[in-house]
Amino acid sequence: GSVSDSRCRMSDCTRSVAVAVRAITGTSGNNSRKWESLPDVPVMALTATATERVQSDILQRLSLTDPTIFIASFNRPNLTYRVTPKQKPLDQIIKFLGKRQQEAGIIYCASRKGTEKLAESLQARGLSARPYHAGLASEERAANQEAFLRDEVKTICATIAFGMGINKPNVRYVIHHDLPKNLESYYQETGRAGRDGLPSDCLLLFSAGDAAKQTHFIEEISDPNEQQNARLQLNQVIHYAESTNCRRVDLLSYFGESWTEIPCGACDNCLSPPETYDGTIPAQKFLSCVFRIKRQSGYGVGINHIVEVLTGAQTEKIRQRGHETLSTYGIGKDLHRKEWQAIGRELLRLGLLCQTPDKFSVLELTREGFEILKTRDTITLTKPVEILTPRTAHKQGEIECDEVLFAVLRQVRKELADERSVPAYIIFGDTTLRQMARYYPTTDVEFSNLSGVGEKKRKEFGERFIREVTDYLETNPRVSFSD
Repeated sequence: GSVSDSRCRMSDCTRSVAVAVRAITGTSGNNSRKWESLPDVPVMALTATATERVQSDILQRLSLTDPTIFIASFNRPNLTYRVTPKQKPLDQIIKFLGKRQQEAGIIYCASRKGTEKLAESLQARGLSARPYHAGLASEERAANQEAFLRDEVKTICATIAFGMGINKPNVRYVIHHDLPKNLESYYQETGRAGRDGLPSDCLLLFSAGDAAKQTHFIEEISDPNEQQNARLQLNQVIHYAESTNCRRVDLLSYFGESWTEIPCGACDNCLSPPETYDGTIPAQKFLSCVFRIKRQSGYGVGINHIVEVLTGAQTEKIRQRGHETLSTYGIGKDLHRKEWQAIGRELLRLGLLCQTPDKFSVLELTREGFEILKTRDTITLTKPVEILTPRTAHKQGEIECDEVLFAVLRQVRKELADERSVPAYIIFGDTTLRQMARYYPTTDVEFSNLSGVGEKKRKEFGERFIREVTDYLETNPRVSFSD
């Protein structure tokens, strides 16, 4: 069967499924009638990530009637999620990479120029990094990818063109230098870390400036429906970045999955809960300003205009609308514009304000916001998040081992991989090497008991790795580990 042309106008996720189905059944989009004329042909549609809306889209567009649906959990327990305020991002990345220089990772940037600039800056500081984007010559792009797969280059600075089909299990970190367009993309991109099941880190550098840039790009979209959808998706990313909730709860709920094991132990908000304070007075000022502008003008305004009124700005728009006469004009001069913007966004997350989805979105009080404005109940707000340092506590999936021996075995793996012109993980994954560095196998039987060691690999590589472990133990004591 095949998918008709009309069915091909779908989301990227659904489109990839349709292509997979056509490939399996050996048909193309031009043979649209075969899809209906072969009703008894078994069809399996597969995709890595799909929201409930995309799942429904797949069923509809592929005309799957009463299918059996299997949905695995979206949770990746070995990934730790962090969001950090973006301040001097190059310095933040260098600090993050300080203890990870021997580990492989991906840094996603929004632009091609950004990938090249960041890679050059890291190289200038002695770090192993190369760029990857669709604008590079195919030879250079392929060489950079191959060097990364072989562990010759530790860090790839890439646009989202990098990642699809990259089967490198030992990616230990994924950094988002810029804001992703939506949570689905963010989940997929962070999902390229830790595919071997070992602990890996996902860091998002967030700034309101990046959000403003994306808003500008969204305003250039001509189709109103696409523009509205893009704005909704961006707001979801912003809410995730600024949320004080468990990151895992927010991510999984986006895909329709509930998570109740809180704290999750593997996100910044659970590991170091952000400090809160009694924000009743500033929140009341903000809510009151929204209310009074709507009452005086008969229409709402955007968050930036609210902030300008609160801080007593003397702009043409304020004078034209007579907003300098409001009782809330200038009552927020004690706080910086950015602080007021953060308060406004948190009131949105708390459900006390809502934002219209129109091109020129405006703020409005919700029923809850109106009630709390009248009752003056306490409103708890979050203090700005400080830059977090990598934690040292035990991570889920972590394999404690002799780190010195692990480094030795990793070098042996690289030599074997180079001799065979294959990526290092083809020899053994990090999980297997860490088990070697934990259990010190010195016999064939002990070596065979390690995960990832089959009969073929035992015969081909067992002698070499056993010899390395044996030689190491002649000059180094065994390290004991708790079970």
